[in-house]
Amino acid sequence: MIAIVKYNAGNIKSVKNAVERLGFECIVTDDAKLLNTAEKVIFPGVGEASSAMNYLRERKLDQVIKNLKQPVLGICLGQQLLCRFSEENNTKCLAIFDVQVKKFEPKLKIPHMGWNNLKNINCSLFEGIASIDDFYFVHNYYAEIGQETTAVCDYIVPFSAAMQKNNFYATQFHPEKSSKVGAQVLLNFLQL
Repeated sequence: MIAIVKYNAGNIKSVKNAVERLGFECIVTDDAKLLNTAEKVIFPGVGEASSAMNYLRERKLDQVIKNLKQPVLGICLGQQLLCRFSEENNTKCLAIFDVQVKKFEPKLKIPHMGWNNLKNINCSLFEGIASIDDFYFVHNYYAEIGQETTAVCDYIVPFSAAMQKNNFYATQFHPEKSSKVGAQVLLNFLQL
């Protein structure tokens, strides 16, 4: 069973639909026992960092997520919350990835919304993906590049489009909204 973390953030339904289209059963839950026993955990999200972290802390899900041993995939806000700190309302996050999340300087239009390709790809999530393939992004904040960065996107500044540390994987882009290439990334995760 695939568990999708319910934590007061949007975009859960489209992630659930994408997983089910790939032929996998999934549940949306904030139940610690179900998260701990799931084969894989997806930590999606569209929303605001501090309110999302407050929801996790109130239910002690912050500790549950940090201690998961199975593969975990953070998506968009999910990736950002796996970082150490977010400038969005000065939010202390989960600190799986040792980088900060910063707000884009408005040199170009923000939010960064649309299709971009990736560079410096180095992760099993991208098996079968070409460097010319585009992914769908929509975000005002970005994770800095760090040791755990596995793919980079350039918009105003280079930033972590994907990250990995041990069993934790994350993407700033939305694989569930990124057509066939996004479905391939999700499938690669689900088959880890």
